[in-house]
Amino acid sequence: MGAISNDSFFDTLPVFIEFEGVADANNYKPLPDDWLLAVADIVGSTKAIEEGRYKAVNMAGASVISALLNALGKRDYPFVFGGDGALVAIPASAAGQARQALASVQAWVKDDLQLSLRTALVPMTEIKAQGLEVRVARFSASADVFYAMFTGGGSSWAEAQMKAGKYAVEAAPSGARPDLTGLSCRWNPIQARNGEILSIIAIPGDAGATAPFQRLVAEIIAIAAEQSRGSHPLPEEGPPIAFNTSGLETEARATVPKGKRFLRKIAILAQIALTVSLDRLGLTFGNFDPRQYKRDVAQNSDFRKFDDGLKMTIDIDAARLQRIETLLERAAQSGIARFGLHKQDSALMTCFVPTPMSRNHVHFIDGASGGYAMAASNLKAKLS
Repeated sequence: MGAISNDSFFDTLPVFIEFEGVADANNYKPLPDDWLLAVADIVGSTKAIEEGRYKAVNMAGASVISALLNALGKRDYPFVFGGDGALVAIPASAAGQARQALASVQAWVKDDLQLSLRTALVPMTEIKAQGLEVRVARFSASADVFYAMFTGGGSSWAEAQMKAGKYAVEAAPSGARPDLTGLSCRWNPIQARNGEILSIIAIPGDAGATAPFQRLVAEIIAIAAEQSRGSHPLPEEGPPIAFNTSGLETEARATVPKGKRFLRKIAILAQIALTVSLDRLGLTFGNFDPRQYKRDVAQNSDFRKFDDGLKMTIDIDAARLQRIETLLERAAQSGIARFGLHKQDSALMTCFVPTPMSRNHVHFIDGASGGYAMAASNLKAKLS
């Protein structure tokens, strides 16, 4: 496979449109041998969440994706948001730019969010030397947005190596700034409408992603699908637009350096006020239609994914939640799967919107009181 086709690997993958396809091995293709995995996570994220800093944790995780995609000038490299971290697959041709972006985003997270971000660049050659793979599928969340799904065990191994201090990218000096254009968090928490917001992490047992594990994944998805839109946390018409300033400081810190933040805050407030007014009056501004934008937000959000295991943040009623828990408990007892859950009353959304005039903006969904990070802590506690 040549360098040109390697760089456009994700573009060439077949697309599946029903999320149930994550359990179908035929939808996945191997990542090219000369690619790398950029992995990142927040050190001590559980403690930060317990202190009420879950918005900052989510912003830090999303900043990794924003920094890398902006630095590389593309938005079609495979990536996955993990709540307190992220994974982006990149070709060898982008390794130098990716390293600089990862170094800069570590410095920004420490300077402006007062969190510790660790990052690593793990070559596919090292992953394959362990007898593991990284296989990628391309899921169409909407006509304009595609999310990557990962299987094969390679991404989990890469994350473990990062946590062990291997393949580390050294942070840039304090004051370094990545390009975080489009990174924002302007939405209020989204309250559960069906019962509770449930964050799920279900990973294979020691035998790996066997047929029984794939059936388990399909059964969980099927239960969630009994409710409207697969138990999506957002209503079909999108989240309500409100005059929310809770993410103002963080967004200003992300998009401009110190000294320019006051004017940036004024600009953000003006944008919020205009959007709220247009939405309430049913008006448009040029090509911007707030009602269409809200519908796109709902369609484009990543409330479910597969990254060496099933990860979902869903709005589920009590009866279906109990059925899912029962399935997972039985799977854990038989060694098919290991899992962690976290329940909360609302979901949180962090956004990457380079331009609201385009419909391919992406929105990362997590539980509003810890979500995936707390589910992962729950899973870790069970394993120990």
